[in-house]
Amino acid sequence: MPGSPLWGWLGPLGVTLFGAILRFTDLGRPHAVMFDETYYAKGGWALVNFGVERKTLGSNQDPIADRAILKGDLNIWERCTPPEASPCPDYVAHPPLGKWMIGAGEWLFGMNPFGWRFVAALVGVLSILILARVARRMTRSTVLGCLAGLLLALDGLHFVLSRSALLDVFLMFWVLAGFACLVADREAARARLVAWYESSPLSAEGPRLGGRPWRLAAGVCLGAACAVKWSAIFFLIAFAVMSLLWDAGARRAVGVRRPYVGALRRDLPGVFPAMALIPAGVYLVSWTGWFVSSLGYGRNWEQATSQGPYYFVFDSVRSLIEYHRQVLGFHTGLQTGHDYMSEPWEWPLLLRPVAFFYKGSSKACGADSCSQAIHGVGTQVIWYGALAALVGLIAWYVATRDWRAGAVLIAYAAGWLPWFYYALADNRTMYLFYMAPLIPFMVLALVLVAGLILGPADATARRRAVGAAAVGAFALLALANFAWLHPVLVGDLLTYQEWRSRMMLPSWIGR
Repeated sequence: MPGSPLWGWLGPLGVTLFGAILRFTDLGRPHAVMFDETYYAKGGWALVNFGVERKTLGSNQDPIADRAILKGDLNIWERCTPPEASPCPDYVAHPPLGKWMIGAGEWLFGMNPFGWRFVAALVGVLSILILARVARRMTRSTVLGCLAGLLLALDGLHFVLSRSALLDVFLMFWVLAGFACLVADREAARARLVAWYESSPLSAEGPRLGGRPWRLAAGVCLGAACAVKWSAIFFLIAFAVMSLLWDAGARRAVGVRRPYVGALRRDLPGVFPAMALIPAGVYLVSWTGWFVSSLGYGRNWEQATSQGPYYFVFDSVRSLIEYHRQVLGFHTGLQTGHDYMSEPWEWPLLLRPVAFFYKGSSKACGADSCSQAIHGVGTQVIWYGALAALVGLIAWYVATRDWRAGAVLIAYAAGWLPWFYYALADNRTMYLFYMAPLIPFMVLALVLVAGLILGPADATARRRAVGAAAVGAFALLALANFAWLHPVLVGDLLTYQEWRSRMMLPSWIGR
């Protein structure tokens, strides 16, 4: 790794501080329950206080309780009518880890907008640091690592999700963390192979590489991602295959005659526990509150505890499987229309962002008509630039088989392509923010292309200057684009015309 290790940390930390200031400033504004915060903020509070989700007051469980918690009234939990004495359990469609993380902020700062958004902002900031460091590791450039962190800090959708109590920012965080661990594992494995090559005779398959702590850590992170949303399973499968292919490539690079056989025989036995058993264990641990509580939806506690420990385990697992079967049916049958729903092929083009919050008023801004809005939309310069960069990476990978281009393309495919099946086969309701886990990989695509534009370290001074000017101009355009969007990312009070001017397409406005 060339360059100063000190600047390798100070640069990314500086960019992370910039992102933290953006995300934590006025985090509690608007003082409102935005979009799906109505489910997850209350679910997080219920988990940290009761161990399971509970139903709230109101005919559809939401408006009455929303108004109550914004006034500081937490007497929002519905109770079942006799003969049941326990509070009503709530049926939920996502695993609990993301809501536990939201609840941690509420436990620290109270049941208020700042409290339920705090951990989302924290993991959003940490993701900037992780991306800056992993980009530096992949490109061997502190400057490019800092550029990656800066672009992630300036993306509008990442910014809005970091300031909202939705699950997708936590999914993004754990997927990115798992990827970063696998990149570190790749380097550690190759270093071991080099040491073996220099001290041992070559063999047809190569050695076993011993303990792989970074791969185990990746399994923990990807298991946590699955415990936030099931869609993480696509990343888990793709990354497991990718890691095994990296092992085969490393064996081939040191001259092993049968690298793929060696990877299957020497490395696959380690991949299974790290990328299958550990994620499964993490996922089950996330359901601890449901296991130990008698109040969880579908828990059947009395039946489970009626015939001893063995029957408790058997019936608890059976109940959990049945619960998951119901949830799977919910997801595959989710076809409820929504003003801001969109299709996967619309997402890279930002054709249909999501309005998280909108409030119109008269003359509050000094004009006849005023708007206060928060739109979950990506920074156009970054998203359209990333689309071009991804196309470039396909050509680059075909020409060079560069592992970095392949890794970004695999991650993007794992997070995007499966949604086409649900769109075509099930006509499922979907939204732009399902792209959240892909934003770091879009930025990595931009940074890898930026490295090509900058040129190699031994390029002529003129070549490097032109490349630096182009990359710098792109970063400034991204900054200007973000600044232009900022009022509709944080809910500033604008005149209607000021708000309308920031709506790039008619489709950005509600149908």
